[in-house]
Amino acid sequence: MPTLVITSINPANQALRALAAGCVRHGWNFLLAGDTKSPDNFTLDGCEFLSIRKQQESGFQLAKLAPVRSYTRKNIAYLAAIRDGAECVVETDDDNHPMDDFWQPRELTRSAHLITANSWVNAYGYFTESFIYPRGMPLDRARDAPPPLGARSDFSCPVQQGLADADPDVDAVFRMLHALPIHFEPNAPILLGAGAWCPFNSQNTTFFPQAFPLLYLPANCSFRMTDIWRSFVAQRILHELGLGVLFHQPTVWQERNTHDLMKDFADELPGYLHNQSIREVLLDLNLDASLGIQRMIEICYEALIRNGWVGAQEESLLQAWFADLNEIQT
Repeated sequence: MPTLVITSINPANQALRALAAGCVRHGWNFLLAGDTKSPDNFTLDGCEFLSIRKQQESGFQLAKLAPVRSYTRKNIAYLAAIRDGAECVVETDDDNHPMDDFWQPRELTRSAHLITANSWVNAYGYFTESFIYPRGMPLDRARDAPPPLGARSDFSCPVQQGLADADPDVDAVFRMLHALPIHFEPNAPILLGAGAWCPFNSQNTTFFPQAFPLLYLPANCSFRMTDIWRSFVAQRILHELGLGVLFHQPTVWQERNTHDLMKDFADELPGYLHNQSIREVLLDLNLDASLGIQRMIEICYEALIRNGWVGAQEESLLQAWFADLNEIQT
């Protein structure tokens, strides 16, 4: 069965209650990774709360090394989901409300339009005629017209990004200059093939077992970049494996938690300045599917660390992640 994974420091709110109730109705597991600021008495029917104490007692090496007060505590819940036998990991955030379609069976093989391009691709552009772009898209590419839709066929899609309606995942620049809400059209999914890159986030994303190692969120970078830079590593490796990232219509709507947009802007600066360079460096790496996913991920992070985009402390966290995964899988 699917396992839903969230990290939160908030009490059970309306979105979390709706997600928990849906998990009960549909037979999903639900893991919520807490942090040091989480309520001591957090309880929610249908949800297993992983407190800091439970994380540290999990036996995972990463639980002892990962920083606290960090969104990347979510990595511990990913590991717990995999250890518990998740057929797929579905992740979202505590301010996303599920639509009815959120609970549809998750299928590895999906019918989608293949997008072929050697460029950034604004995936949002296939689901609306309004101007909008995803967080992590280089600003000088935000107005590029998306490439034409390719033929529709069935594809194996181990990473699937769902959009979020109403208040989608956009950056602070967009939020300060453009009006929301926006509502996407329920158009057919698209699959970004080799060379076609679009940032994907951790707000409504499904990972199947082949892609479980790609779940890893780096801790030694900006909070606003951790899932975005994860997505760049994932795309580079998926393309090397002859796979792509699928984007599909919204299955959640967001009622966004309170944010300081200027703080978000400051946290997003590394992305505005370096996302294009990161893509170029990752594309230039000598990867080969024969190396295996673990080694390819290591090579990608070695490049991110070497260029100063991710802190050197990431290496020990990444190795703990793989040690835990390898222990689970033996």
